[in-house]
Amino acid sequence: MEILCRLSVKDLLRLKRVSKGWNHLISDSTFVKLHLQRSSKNTHILLTFHDYFYTKRRNFAIVCPVQDLLDNPNSTLETLSHKYRPFDRNYSILGVCNGLVCLGDYNCEFKEYWVRFGNPATRIMSKNSPHVRLNPDHYNYPYMFMIGFGYDDWSDTYQVVFLDNNRKNSQKLDVRVYCSGDKCWRKTFTCDAVPTLTGLGTCVSGTLNWLVFPKSCSDGKQLGTVKMSELEIFSYHLKKETCSYFSVPDGTSEVLPFLPALVTLKGCLGLSHINGHYLVVWLKREFSDEKSWSKLLNLYNPICDDLEILYMCENDNVVVLANTNKGEFILYNIREKRIDGRQKYNKFKMNLFSYDYVQSLVLPYRN
Repeated sequence: MEILCRLSVKDLLRLKRVSKGWNHLISDSTFVKLHLQRSSKNTHILLTFHDYFYTKRRNFAIVCPVQDLLDNPNSTLETLSHKYRPFDRNYSILGVCNGLVCLGDYNCEFKEYWVRFGNPATRIMSKNSPHVRLNPDHYNYPYMFMIGFGYDDWSDTYQVVFLDNNRKNSQKLDVRVYCSGDKCWRKTFTCDAVPTLTGLGTCVSGTLNWLVFPKSCSDGKQLGTVKMSELEIFSYHLKKETCSYFSVPDGTSEVLPFLPALVTLKGCLGLSHINGHYLVVWLKREFSDEKSWSKLLNLYNPICDDLEILYMCENDNVVVLANTNKGEFILYNIREKRIDGRQKYNKFKMNLFSYDYVQSLVLPYRN
């Protein structure tokens, strides 16, 4: 077991054919967890993007070696997009955790939403979850439904959390949870409705987090005057099944929010936004410590291009960004405050986003 758990997923899938004993060992949940612990972290990312080259927009997801992204980022989009596309339908990706990818799908005719889990390394997919009736007409901005995918290590469950936020002006937010293999969505919590900025949750340290407006904007009339420093983070704890709020970093500027977003970098919660001609990124090093926010990046962006952070190197010195307006990758040296490289890519590929990814044997359904 100690020898096999250090091998790649590809090798282990072949070795399962050696004998019934090895097949049983490699399939065992104890071995799967041990292999996940031993697996090299931060060697791959899952890169998602929309390709507008096709008549209809298509969503793509590719497993990309980090070294390829650093050495020749253009190759990740130009040569891998078809060969390594792990899913053959136009799913929305809700999150990635321990090698599992959560996929969302929607039927416009019947106004129904459902999810399923997939493992790109083993190419195993779960069945669809029970469907949720979801009519966009039942929600009014800034009250929108929210959703997120995360892992609770205490119960060893992969969970999708759906926040039914102020449906039909109910003034309530109902939290529903689906775990792989469940027969229904389980209602866990109810609280006051939340005026929200982001619909997709960011998973960090057993919590899912959304960027929201302050409660003072509940009537929607003051949204145009809210400053970046007044925003809050709404957090759902997967184990405790409770909700809480915490503040954005002290020192966040007194400007109107422009392209604010929550991100995950090296397992830490990050907050990015545009302040004038600068892309500003904050990082919360210790999730439970409100004072652990620190400014990671303050990048001059003279024409306010749409910049997405795709990866941060282990020593925090270099970040890889995508400029979706110009269709180029940027390697930026944080310590030296300089751009170390640029590389063009196909401008039909838009809305680039990345997730930390590790190749694993984790099953997308319960054994």
